[in-house]
Formats: sequence, C-alpha cells, structure tokens
Amino acid sequence: MADTCTVVASDSMSNLDQSLKGVVSELVRMLSLVRESVELARRALIGAEGAAAEECARNDLVIDKLMEELERTILIVIARQQPAARDLRFLGAAYRSLADIERAGDYALHVARVGAELAHAPPIKKYVDLGRILEVLDEMIEYTIRAFTETDVAAARTALKMDDEIDALDQQIQRELLTHIQENPRNLGGALLLINTARYLERLGDHLENVNEHAIFWLTGERL
Repeated sequence: MADTCTVVASDSMSNLDQSLKGVVSELVRMLSLVRESVELARRALIGAEGAAAEECARNDLVIDKLMEELERTILIVIARQQPAARDLRFLGAAYRSLADIERAGDYALHVARVGAELAHAPPIKKYVDLGRILEVLDEMIEYTIRAFTETDVAAARTALKMDDEIDALDQQIQRELLTHIQENPRNLGGALLLINTARYLERLGDHLENVNEHAIFWLTGERL
C-alpha cells in the first residue's frame, strides 16, 4: 500500500498488493449488491412490486456467499503473506466490515418482504419519509464505496453524518404511526408493519455507519 494505505495497482504489483486489491474489489461488490437490495426494497415497498422481494432474496444469498468467501480470503492473506502494520489494519477493517455489510443486506430483504406483504392492500399513509430514508441509504452506500475504492476518509465521514437524518426520520415515523394507531385502531396490523420497516431501515443505516467507522480506522487509525 501507499503511504496513506492506498490499495492501488502498480506496474510491478506484489502478490500482497494483488491480494489487497482483490479484497477491496470483493468488498465493494458486496456493498454494490446491498445497494441493489436497497433499490429492490424501495421497489417492493414504494412501488408495490412483489417480484422485487423475490429478486432481493436471491441477492441476499449472493451476499452471504461472498461474505463467507471473503472471510476465508482475508484470513489466508494474513496467515500466508504476513502483511505489515498498515496493510494488516486494512485487512482487519475489511474483515470487521463483512458482518455489517451482510446484516445490511438482511435488513433490506426484511423491508422488501414487508413491501410484498403490503403490495395488495391500500397504503394507510404515503410513504414519503420511508422513501426518503431509502434515498439516504443509497447515497450512504455510494459514499461508503468511495471511501474504500478511493481511500477517501472524507467520504466515510460524510456517510457517517447521513445516519443522523435516518435516525431523525425513523423517530418521526414512529411518532406518526403510533398516533395513527390511536386514531385508527383498525389499521393496527399495517401500521405495525410500517413501524417495523422504519426500524429495519434505521438498523440498516447503523450497520453502514459501522462499516464507515471501520474505514476511518483503516485510513486514519482513529477509533470512533
């Protein structure tokens, strides 16, 4: 790696450099699949596309498999190539990110399945705030990918700040839906599903926040 822990190919790339570049590539592939899953969750929930939930489930299987493969790859690189401190810090950050990325994909699938369940019923309210959370999550993943591909600590910090908006929207949705239940108890089932959906999205954001904290530790040595 370069002085700033950059994972960049050179004209005469060492075996270790090739391995590190491969880890970045597969990590970004996982993040990209989660981003696809978030879009599929949006289509299932906002667009009432039941088929999007099925596609999201298939996506999730790929994410799970990639996580298992990448866990093994990272451990093999550490054991066989004995990376120096900075490279080891990257590998540790990447390894710790895997479970968070996988869980983010799981929560996207939860949302997609709720969307499929609600697809055949009239919405009890407009999904404006839920739609906004999904937009923020998409942007958050974009910045997270940039943090790893461009070794951009500013991108990671930007992604971290985005989680604040998600938390605020989640709290707003919870308040509105609890009030709705009090005024319209017949809509209890649908309202509870939406409350759970907001919570799923908030937790998805939390896992992305963790990934960016790992990235910041890799790039700066700073623990958040």
